[in-house]
Amino acid sequence: MKVLKFGGTSVGSAQRMKNVAKLIVGEKNIIVLSAMSGTTNSLVEISDYLYKKNPDGANEVINQLARKYFNHIEELYSTDEYKTKARELVTYHFDHIRSFTKDLFTLFEEKEVLSQGELISTGMMNLYLNEQGVNSVLLPALEYMRTDKNAEPDPVYIKEHLSKLLQQNPEADLYITQGYICRNAYGEVDNLLRGGSDYSASLIGAAINASEIQIWTDIDGMHNNDPRFVEGTSPVRHLNFEEAAELAYFGAKILHPTCILPAKVNNIPVRLLNTMQPDAPGTLISNEMEKGKIKAVAAKDNITAIKIKSGRMLLATGFLRKVFEIFEVYQTPIDMVTTSEVGVSVTIDNCKHLEDIVNDLKKYGTVTVDKDMVIVCVVGDLEWDNIGFEAQIVQAMKDVPVRMISYGGSNYNVSLLIKASDKKRALQALSDHLFNNK
Repeated sequence: MKVLKFGGTSVGSAQRMKNVAKLIVGEKNIIVLSAMSGTTNSLVEISDYLYKKNPDGANEVINQLARKYFNHIEELYSTDEYKTKARELVTYHFDHIRSFTKDLFTLFEEKEVLSQGELISTGMMNLYLNEQGVNSVLLPALEYMRTDKNAEPDPVYIKEHLSKLLQQNPEADLYITQGYICRNAYGEVDNLLRGGSDYSASLIGAAINASEIQIWTDIDGMHNNDPRFVEGTSPVRHLNFEEAAELAYFGAKILHPTCILPAKVNNIPVRLLNTMQPDAPGTLISNEMEKGKIKAVAAKDNITAIKIKSGRMLLATGFLRKVFEIFEVYQTPIDMVTTSEVGVSVTIDNCKHLEDIVNDLKKYGTVTVDKDMVIVCVVGDLEWDNIGFEAQIVQAMKDVPVRMISYGGSNYNVSLLIKASDKKRALQALSDHLFNNK
């Protein structure tokens, strides 16, 4: 059995829902759906009005969104019977959303509101499949997807309760379920945050020991550079899980680094596919490693570099510990680190506590801050004994000023810190030198 996840753009209209239905019929798989594109943003807007105690503003957005769904119903279904069923479904969920305009609104109610998008999209898809004669069954995510007291997924609970639901519906042709939403350890409606529906698909795949997890989006797999800034990019056909995680962390938006961890641990391949071009091979992510290849380049924006220079650092035991403890106190993760005998440079992507961090660091040396920086990450088989790979990367950057270089912390990436104004030039130079000349 496979797990197929479709994002919001893939089910963003009646026609796209019909296209997805054609793709999923024929095999007995679990289908994970996001909310229709734009829905979650509208639900966030509704919640914002309710936090501000403006029920009229919330109701206006609710009514606009409801009208949009009723229009989708007219396009999606061909029989009066199923149009009526779909209207009842949508009306039920929007009445539920409206109920929150009359009482106190807190974070708990917001999560309940945000869950409605996935509940509606899966309900509509299930009805459409039934209308087409497909014996599809809804697997309610709120009955099996749960996090523990640390807000981390509870794999034992997920496996046990999902298995029960599957056993109760052995005759189904297809199983439809919601991505993103779950319950927390206290039984309250919650969500998975990081990676959203992709994370759901990976957790479900691990729970049922799926043969493959497919992530369907509107992009043909993961590209070897960012097509928004670079000409002549091409899809990467195979990535190792470590390579994919590096790319995702450093800016490849198609995948969240956390969401593929359950698949990696359980050795389940993940395939990235394009709903708009279903015949394209996409990108396969697995534990297999292609030796001796540089695969792709990604960039992470909004980086701040901090340099702490101290003459007292030389041979001073505990200096680095004191520096890192300051970032720990302010709950600020560090991306890159480079050191010398008289100083240390680090990068952060969260400047919320920057002023306090700098003030504390000044106790230990002279502090310099560079804002508007970008981390460019080159990913592939970058074992240190692969002679010449780092030289190729540095040669490609010969005309771009580089503030920091990090190499050796991982076998899969070389990271370079540059000015944001040099980002496009750097990405194009790396593509030209590493990929397009071959």
